[in-house]
Amino acid sequence: MSSFDFSPLQWSLIMLAAVCIGLSKAGFGGVAMLSILIMAQIMPARESTGVILPMLILADIFAVRVFHAHARLALVLRMLPPALAGIICGWWLMPRIPAESFARLIGWLSIILIALVLIQKQAPHLLKVAAEKRRFAWPLGWLAGVTTMLANAAGPVMTIYLLACKLPKLAFVGTAAWFFFAVNLAKVPFSWGLGLINPGSLWLNLMAAPAVILGVFCGRWLLGKINQTMFEWLLIIFSLLGAIRLVLL
Repeated sequence: MSSFDFSPLQWSLIMLAAVCIGLSKAGFGGVAMLSILIMAQIMPARESTGVILPMLILADIFAVRVFHAHARLALVLRMLPPALAGIICGWWLMPRIPAESFARLIGWLSIILIALVLIQKQAPHLLKVAAEKRRFAWPLGWLAGVTTMLANAAGPVMTIYLLACKLPKLAFVGTAAWFFFAVNLAKVPFSWGLGLINPGSLWLNLMAAPAVILGVFCGRWLLGKINQTMFEWLLIIFSLLGAIRLVLL
């Protein structure tokens, strides 16, 4: 991926995806899935993961700075070892997945993760065990690592775990910010080694950086001002439609 030749519409969608990444780090986690699906439809799905990762790290830096005081670092440390094991598994799997199947993989993965979010919303009592029993941090952490390496899509898994822990809103955002900052940094050498991060992708990241930062600060401002439930339902619907489109490609 040494150069990009995007239409004005595609550039607009890239900037929208970048804003969504920033918003996701300020408490609107469901927006991240939409950004992943947008990017996977603009460029080859596998390569899109390498473009998204530095955007996520940039947003993580601002999110950690803004929400650090609210983080529960004990929960972060509990989830990191299995997540790192999952990243290694995802790194091993990625080059073994045919390029023509990768978009469908992201689509199906997105549908499964959206289903997990819906289960959490409709039957949260079924998932309380994830927080009450420490051993469940390992399978959830491992799943978060695999999904984040394959598709930058661990948000729903971590959301389920942190919501089950019944964290206040700001503690939820601060804890997630530190977890994903650590996990996304750990993914960089793996993505670089696979050629997914390269000078061309970093140039695109530089162009999109202001939109990512804008998304973080807009999300911080919006956090207490809008009906988050309605907002998240709209995102779930749009994400599901985008995932179905990838599956049908």
